Amino acid sequence: MKFMAWQDILRQLTDWTEDAAINYRLSVEDAVELYEHAPLHELTIAANHRRSKLFPDGKVTYLVDRNVNYTNVCTINCQFCSFYRAPGHEENYTQTFEEISARVTELEHIGGSRILMQGGVNPNLDFNWYIDLLQYLVKHHPSIQLDCFSPIEIEGIAEVAGMSTLEVLTQFKAAGLHGLPGGGAEMLVEEVRRDVSPKKGDPANWLRVMSEAQSLGLTTSATNVFGFGETLRQRVLHMDKIRQLQDRSLRDYNTGFTSFIAWPVQLESNTFGKRNRGKNKHVLGAGPTEYIRHIAISRLFFDNIRSIQASWPTMGLGVAQMALLSGANDAGSTMMEENVVSASGTTKLSASEIELQNTILRAGFIPVKRDSDYRYLTTDIHRELSRELAAPIPLQY
Repeated sequence: MKFMAWQDILRQLTDWTEDAAINYRLSVEDAVELYEHAPLHELTIAANHRRSKLFPDGKVTYLVDRNVNYTNVCTINCQFCSFYRAPGHEENYTQTFEEISARVTELEHIGGSRILMQGGVNPNLDFNWYIDLLQYLVKHHPSIQLDCFSPIEIEGIAEVAGMSTLEVLTQFKAAGLHGLPGGGAEMLVEEVRRDVSPKKGDPANWLRVMSEAQSLGLTTSATNVFGFGETLRQRVLHMDKIRQLQDRSLRDYNTGFTSFIAWPVQLESNTFGKRNRGKNKHVLGAGPTEYIRHIAISRLFFDNIRSIQASWPTMGLGVAQMALLSGANDAGSTMMEENVVSASGTTKLSASEIELQNTILRAGFIPVKRDSDYRYLTTDIHRELSRELAAPIPLQY
């Protein structure tokens, strides 16, 4: 394959159209060249141009939802996780159905449409507990989309139940499961994964469970945690594995990942951070400019995933706003409650709907509420935001 310098790659991408996207597909080598050498401003201009072609109406979506972390008992012991507690630990908890339902009721009161429910791999919970939970939530909260668990949780449940992961997913869907979130991907590169989360197994396991979920028509998303000390090439290889699965799923099932969501690893209070004390501030993790570069690369690389999400829980609303000008088209969700990432050192645990609308408006876009499937919902702009500003925001569309 002929080598192309970053200038030539970006010049070629200016003619990109969605209908002919495959003709302009970046190779892994192209993406690495852009990641390593393209100036940040050139990269963000190209990514923003791509976003504007996909979303010419200037709409940026957000979701009103709630995170529910139903248990912190886990046997996987990921070195970057500060949330989990091993079985038998004095700080173990598993929420009752009634406690989980009360949290969903609070979401309904603010007009929410989805819960993102994940926990640890808890060997003390049997298969029927999960079936009963899903049926209970469907009965008491029929309007709420249930996006629950993660591929590694599905693997753990299958192991305890003596079932295949496909059988677990099939019965969960029949019980009311709407989607399988993309948690647990982190870095789908074996060398990195073996170092930071060896018990999660081969990256192929995550990809297989996601493919099974997509074969059943469950809503899925793809995620990426970076900053473990991996190379830029390894970051691109992670994206490439997701892109390849997306190609297959769109071909075989006419469905696939709704979005790609990336954020830097948090290093403040976990085993991985403590192990690398002294490197945390200048070697590991990722700062705002590196995060923005990663967002821009993902927008240009994923010609088959329409939505790129800005991560405010790890980077803050200000950096997330800049991500909207660097290829992202979604501002994430309100979350209401977050316990996993925040356990590693983040301080902002939720965002109100007015905060997300304000972030989008002040970046020059139109805020639109969505559901988990990225369908637009009726959106009422808060009264405080509808007044004229002293200095009008330049529109980005």
